Amino acid sequence: MRMPGVSADATAAVLAEWLVAEDAEFAAAEALATVETDKALVDVEADAAGVVLKTLVPPGAQVDVGAPIAVLGSPGEQVDDLDALLRELGVAEASAPVVPDRRDVPDTDPGSGSPVPEPGPVTTPTPTPDQTPAPVPPAPNGRVFASPLARKMAREAGIPVEEIDGTGPRHRVLRRDVEAAIAHRSASPPETAAPLRPDVGGAYEEVPHTRARRLTADRLVASKQQAPHFYLRTTVRAERLLALREELNDGAEVRVSVNDLVVRAVAVAHRRVPELNVTWTSEAVRVHRAADVAVAVATEHGLLTPVVRDVGSLPITTLAAVVRDLADRARQRRLKQAELEGGSITVTNLGMYGVEEFAAIINPPHAAILAVGAVREEPVVEDGAVVAGKVMTLTLSVDHRPVDGVVAARWLAVLTELLERPVRLLA
Repeated sequence: MRMPGVSADATAAVLAEWLVAEDAEFAAAEALATVETDKALVDVEADAAGVVLKTLVPPGAQVDVGAPIAVLGSPGEQVDDLDALLRELGVAEASAPVVPDRRDVPDTDPGSGSPVPEPGPVTTPTPTPDQTPAPVPPAPNGRVFASPLARKMAREAGIPVEEIDGTGPRHRVLRRDVEAAIAHRSASPPETAAPLRPDVGGAYEEVPHTRARRLTADRLVASKQQAPHFYLRTTVRAERLLALREELNDGAEVRVSVNDLVVRAVAVAHRRVPELNVTWTSEAVRVHRAADVAVAVATEHGLLTPVVRDVGSLPITTLAAVVRDLADRARQRRLKQAELEGGSITVTNLGMYGVEEFAAIINPPHAAILAVGAVREEPVVEDGAVVAGKVMTLTLSVDHRPVDGVVAARWLAVLTELLERPVRLLA
């Protein structure tokens, strides 16, 4: 088993967690390990049933794509001389890492390229209420065992890993334990904030960058430097849009949001003006056939943009359910890498925060990003008279390399018409 290429441009990735212990059998399509990319946690699934004969790298290690990470066998297979098998396969067994006491050595971020490996298997099935684990002697010297990923998540959440009950072997703290602790804390009264550092200009607190935030920052800086942005702004009458949403949600199990209708309108506009459904490459302008639309999701780890595939083919309630699922898994960092790639445009909405209008930075390699503001009441002119109306401001940021201003203006006019006559979105 080798480290997979979890994204098109990745040369290495962090093996965050082993999900199957050594000597344990697994089924086809069962997740064997979790790999951490800059944007998400990706489960590596087995192609066929088998057994883990030996893991070659510890959790938290950064591994080159294509490098061996485990030796797998057929179901029930046993090897008498594992060292001989490793020599025959041309792979070296990773020596058992020496882990200093955490009280003497500061935590190291696995994303920094200098992970602190941990011994022992990573995970066991989560116990049910009627299957309480047998008591296990505590670790010597009071040390708390935790996977590097769990330590990182706990540190980012501000929860001491020593205060988390581990459900892994030897009470090892795993990712699921940290997630449970975070959920419990969110339901409890807030604790005292971390002490602030004194400074000439006043006290402050430093929050370490997450891998996702670092990557987002690098990509957006590159976008502003390399993609010549231009901006188009329009105001849409939203009365019919709100009325359609209310009718769709009347007694429905899946609720449709204004943003879902905007995403659907973007896909229809792409079909009518395909010149905007493009991306720029150094060799050519790539015209996409399907309308794959990314939706910006704010998470604790930074901004993520999962992509909804072929939006135009989805019924509106299915689209709403897909967007909800992607957003939920984005916040849990459970998206697959493929779900973060592709598309030609992003929809970002700050209307729920009362923001009336804003201009967004293009998410490369997309050609555009649509910023959606809040629906608000304003005086509007109707048949020569000033009346109260509900309006929404849209701002389209466009990469001028593959898209000209006239094309973007045509596309935005089509989008405006669709949102003001939204029944056409259901066709």
